Amino acid sequence: MRGRRHLGFVAAAATLLSAAPLSAIFERWTWLLQSTLAVALIAGVATLTRSLRAPVWAQVLSMLGALLLGLTWLFGSGGELLGVLPTPDTIAHFGALLNASAGDMRSYGVKVPDTDGLLFVTVLGVGSVAIVVDLLTVGLRRPALAGLPMLAIYSVPVAVYVENVPALPFIVGAIGFLWLLVADNVNRVRHFGRRFTGDGRDVDIWEPSPLAAAGRRLAVVGVVIAVLLPLAAPQMTNGLLNRFNNTGTGVGEGNGRGGAGGGVQLFAALRGQLNQTTVTDYVKVTTNEPDPFYLRFGAADQLRSGGFEVRTPTGTPVNKIPDPRTGAAPGVSFQTYRAQVEVTNFNMPLLPIYSNPVAVQNLDSNWLYDRGTQTVFSTRRQSKGKKYSFDYVRSAYNQKVLEGVAPLTRSDPIQRQFTDVPPVPQVDELVARLTEGKQTQYAKVRALYDYFSRQNGFSYSLSTQGGTSGEDIVNFLTSKVGFCQQYAAALAWLVRAADIPSRVAFGFTVGSGRQDNTYTLTNLNMHAWTEVYFSGVGWVPFDATPAANVTGSTRTEYAPDTDQPDPVAPAAVPTAAPGVGSTAGPNPDDRLDRGFDDGIVGADGQVTTAATTWPYWAGGGVLVLLLLLAVPALLRSSLRRRRQVATVAATATALAPAEGDPPPGVVRVVATGAEADRLRADAHAAWDELIDTMVDFRVTVDRTETPRATADRLVAEGLSVTGADAARLLGRAEERARYARAPLTGGELNPALRTIRESLSARADRRTRLLAAVLPPSVLLRWRLAIMDGSGRFVTANSQLREGMLRWSPRRLLANRAAR
Repeated sequence: MRGRRHLGFVAAAATLLSAAPLSAIFERWTWLLQSTLAVALIAGVATLTRSLRAPVWAQVLSMLGALLLGLTWLFGSGGELLGVLPTPDTIAHFGALLNASAGDMRSYGVKVPDTDGLLFVTVLGVGSVAIVVDLLTVGLRRPALAGLPMLAIYSVPVAVYVENVPALPFIVGAIGFLWLLVADNVNRVRHFGRRFTGDGRDVDIWEPSPLAAAGRRLAVVGVVIAVLLPLAAPQMTNGLLNRFNNTGTGVGEGNGRGGAGGGVQLFAALRGQLNQTTVTDYVKVTTNEPDPFYLRFGAADQLRSGGFEVRTPTGTPVNKIPDPRTGAAPGVSFQTYRAQVEVTNFNMPLLPIYSNPVAVQNLDSNWLYDRGTQTVFSTRRQSKGKKYSFDYVRSAYNQKVLEGVAPLTRSDPIQRQFTDVPPVPQVDELVARLTEGKQTQYAKVRALYDYFSRQNGFSYSLSTQGGTSGEDIVNFLTSKVGFCQQYAAALAWLVRAADIPSRVAFGFTVGSGRQDNTYTLTNLNMHAWTEVYFSGVGWVPFDATPAANVTGSTRTEYAPDTDQPDPVAPAAVPTAAPGVGSTAGPNPDDRLDRGFDDGIVGADGQVTTAATTWPYWAGGGVLVLLLLLAVPALLRSSLRRRRQVATVAATATALAPAEGDPPPGVVRVVATGAEADRLRADAHAAWDELIDTMVDFRVTVDRTETPRATADRLVAEGLSVTGADAARLLGRAEERARYARAPLTGGELNPALRTIRESLSARADRRTRLLAAVLPPSVLLRWRLAIMDGSGRFVTANSQLREGMLRWSPRRLLANRAAR
């Protein structure tokens, strides 16, 4: 039974080690602490039930109950019985956390913050795996099968990371699994008795076995092969060891996405990056286009009940891109430009590129071009570190051209594919109301686009949830608060509901880091917008997100900023390309990275600089410093007052005459019972105050002296006459409180303490008196002693902890005891 108990604890520890890959998912380590508490509770309850010789089914039920209690303790709703017993409200709260976790998975990229939903799912998963591992290892004695639930934990980062799977967590998890196997085998061997050599010599329990050493070598070789073998696959050349312990940057080696193509979760990547507090350079692009539009890398063009999704791309090699200028409508002109891109920290199986590329250079055959989404993708490569150049065509058109475009026929493939929309009554009613009376396709799109304005109550916020399902869109249209992801998805949904093809595009704004013709784009420049298809023109961008809240936001003549008056297009310029217009580029007032010195715009439009606040901070700092310096004096004064209350004048209630001659001016009587205990406490408090007073005025304190000897030494060192009498009184009171059957009564101790303090102060120098008042040495001494005592207790506790941990060392667990 003892061996099985140890094996249960090893199973719990192995489960936690197998959960190491989750460290690449979370920003903090809260998940590990909570998972450890849950697994420890499960292991403890399992050990208890096994000690009671309960059947296996009872052990499983007890572990499930322990997991439920642990989840209630960590994630309770607040209405539990006794704080840990779940109620129906608790179960309902757990269901809400599960629903919240689903939204968090769609909204956040790796690394994810500590949200209650994600932490709940993590602890639930790790705890469930701990139960299965314990059942297979201890209950069914099949530890090899326990590797399957452990592998399920490791599959989480594998699903999140495309190819740069962190290797270190895999090694830690493998070590936990091997430890579990070895512990089980040693436990089985121990049942055969003690080990002996060939000549009959008893083998010491700490003497290593040659077979065990060989097994350990094989285990190490197995782990090394498991790590190195993936490097033989072509798609893993940038994989495990190249990112030995890489945890990603949100769009880097972990962003909440799956594999290339259809597994890319662009919405999660976008939300994760916009929530980052640090700014990271992602892309540097140099172009000869005077006013470029957004640099794009992906599109979500499939609309399901759960929201917009990225379809699996299909394409041709990048050296065979078809010409986008065929079939252009009248009034559309084209201009060819060239761009060079250097990807720094942006890491996806997608390459940032401008719309309508015609030729791409410096990319191998692993990169393909999807004409439908106008994206460059790969199924086995990542974008980080790539340098490439391409030629692209910028189409120019104006509002008049778009107004003259006729709708597509119902049989057109684009019309069928990009107008599918789940029925949502609230959205359909809104679209019908906004497009009522609009005759052209552009007029309908413009009416829907203009609806997302501050005049209609819309505002920008990153704190909202970022789902794109029908329910999420309705919530956004109701609250009218969201960020670019919701604006883009909502406008695309409304346009589709108006029977017009649309999709959501992802990329980078123009940004604010421009130097000559080179733009440096960061994670905060990531953006989403809507693209609407016009026959003969192509996919036309409409950015409904408030321009003032997006760094590098660009507006056009046909889709101006809805929060500003429409710009008047010059008559001499009949066309307007995306990105060209009076509102093109970021306005200085719209920058999100304005410093504090930029000033504050008041209600009257005047700019005022912020008031100087450093004198207040300096004054506050000085005040805090003075308060800290006053702490010792305040503590000393408080302690003195408490002792004065304790040492009240004793009532001269004579019970029996005391033996010996009393000191001058003291009436001594004998007290018994509660009165005697009180008088002893009074004497001890007065004596402690005397000792602290001596320390404050730098009078030597000898703890080995008797109270009478200490009083005599004070008298000999030059106390005044009244001070000498007071010292003898305090010494005699403490002496009788310590050693006599009855304490001293009748002496007023507080006046004696004041007299001694005045006498010691009179003979001390000015520095000593100042320190005794401001920084009492008795308080500082008490602090030093407390620190020394705490340090001693810490060393003792650390020694005990180390001794306890040695009991759980792998070697000792493998060896166990000689006799079992």
